[in-house]
Amino acid sequence: MARIKAIRGMNDILPGQTQVWQYLESTVKSVLDSYGYQQIRMPIVEQTDLFKRSIGEVTDIVEKEMYTFDDRNGDSLTLRPEGTAGCVRAAEEHGLLYNQTQRLWYNGPMFRYERPQKGRYRQFHQIGVETFGMNGPDIDAEVILLSARLWKKLGILDSVELQINTLASNEARAEYKAALVEYLRQHVERLDEDSKRRLETNPLRVLDSKDSSTQEVLKDAPSLMDHIDEESKQHFEELLARLEAAGIQYVVNPKLVRGLDYYCKTVFEWVTSSLGAQGTVCAGGRYDGLVEQLGGRPTPAVGFAMGIERLVLLLETLDAIPGSVTQTVDVYMTSMGDAANQAAMTLAETLREASSKLRIQLHCGGGSFKSQMKKADKSGAQFVIILGDQEVETQMAAVKDLKEGEQESVAFADLAPYLESKLS
Repeated sequence: MARIKAIRGMNDILPGQTQVWQYLESTVKSVLDSYGYQQIRMPIVEQTDLFKRSIGEVTDIVEKEMYTFDDRNGDSLTLRPEGTAGCVRAAEEHGLLYNQTQRLWYNGPMFRYERPQKGRYRQFHQIGVETFGMNGPDIDAEVILLSARLWKKLGILDSVELQINTLASNEARAEYKAALVEYLRQHVERLDEDSKRRLETNPLRVLDSKDSSTQEVLKDAPSLMDHIDEESKQHFEELLARLEAAGIQYVVNPKLVRGLDYYCKTVFEWVTSSLGAQGTVCAGGRYDGLVEQLGGRPTPAVGFAMGIERLVLLLETLDAIPGSVTQTVDVYMTSMGDAANQAAMTLAETLREASSKLRIQLHCGGGSFKSQMKKADKSGAQFVIILGDQEVETQMAAVKDLKEGEQESVAFADLAPYLESKLS
C-alpha cells in the first residue's frame, strides 16, 4: 500500500523547527503586548463573498489562488487567503468598531493555490496587526515603529529595509489609474504578458512588474505623485516626519502599490536582500474604505501582515537564532534498578514542582547505563542526574555536567536550587 504524503505546498513543522517558531511567536507577542494590542482569533473558513468583496474579484488571489468549495448546503466557502478581511468581518459582526478604537492582532494559517517555492507555500502562516478608528498619521507611524522594534528585538533590523509610498485617496487613485492605463495602452506591445492582463484588471500592479521591457516603459509613465490629493500628501509628509523623528530609516518607493484593492494612502513593506526573490518579510498599509465596503460604517484602518515561514528562513539565514532556543532539555535523569527507576520518576516530579524553570527529561524504556548516557548526551541537556541503589539509599544524587565533565553528589532536597544556580 502506498504511503500517504502531505499535500504539496502544505508542510509539517517538525520538532527542532517548532522551537524557532515558538521563539518568533513569543517575541512578536511580547512586542505587541508592550503596545497594548489584543489578540483576536478568527475561523480559517469564511464565506467566499467576503474575499471577493474585499480583495477584488479581478485580482490574482480571487481568480486563481483561492481554495473555494461548496459545503453540503450549497454555500460557497473559502479557506482564508489573508487575514484582514476576516478580522474586519469579525470586528464589525461583534460590534467592536462603531465609535471605538481597536488595536488587534492574530496568528494562523492562510491558504493560496500557487506554485510552491522556498518561502512561499500553499499553506502558509501569518501574524497580522489591524487597527481601527484612528485617522491620523500617528497610528501609521505606530505600526511601523512596532514592526521596527520587533526586528530590533530579533536582531535583524540591519538586514531589512523599510520601503514606503502613498496611494492617495480612492478618488485621486482612480484619476491616476485612468492616466496610467491611457499611457500603457500606447506601449502595450512592449509589456510582458502578466502586465497586459493586469492592464485590464488591476493596472497598478503593472508597476510591480520585474520584466525589463515593462520597466523601460514605466520610466516615462505618469507618476501617482502628480495626481495625489492635498490631504493624502499632508498625511504622508507628517508620517515621514514622525519616522524621521523616531530615527527610522526609509526609502520612498513610488512603484510600491501592494496587490490588494482595499489599500489607500500609506502602503509599506519591509524587504531584505538576504532571501533572493522572496524579499518581502512584512507588508501593509491603510485601508480606510474596507469596513464600509463590507457593510459597516466608514472606519479608518491600518495594519500589516508578516509571513512566519519567511521570517524563520531569514532568522536561519542570518544565524540570528539564540542557541538557547533550540535547547529543549536542561536535565536528563537516568536510573538503574527497580528502586532507582521509581525514585527517579518521583524525584523528577518533585523537581518540576519545586522549579518551573527546570526542563527535565526522564529516561524511560530501560537499557544499560552506557545507552542511557548516550541518550543524555543526545538530548542536549547540560546536566545528567544518575540514580542507583546507593543514591536512593543515601538520598544523594550524582549530578554530572555534560559540558564541563565535572560530577558532584547533591542531596535530593538541594537539587532544585543547585540546578537553578548552575543553569543561571
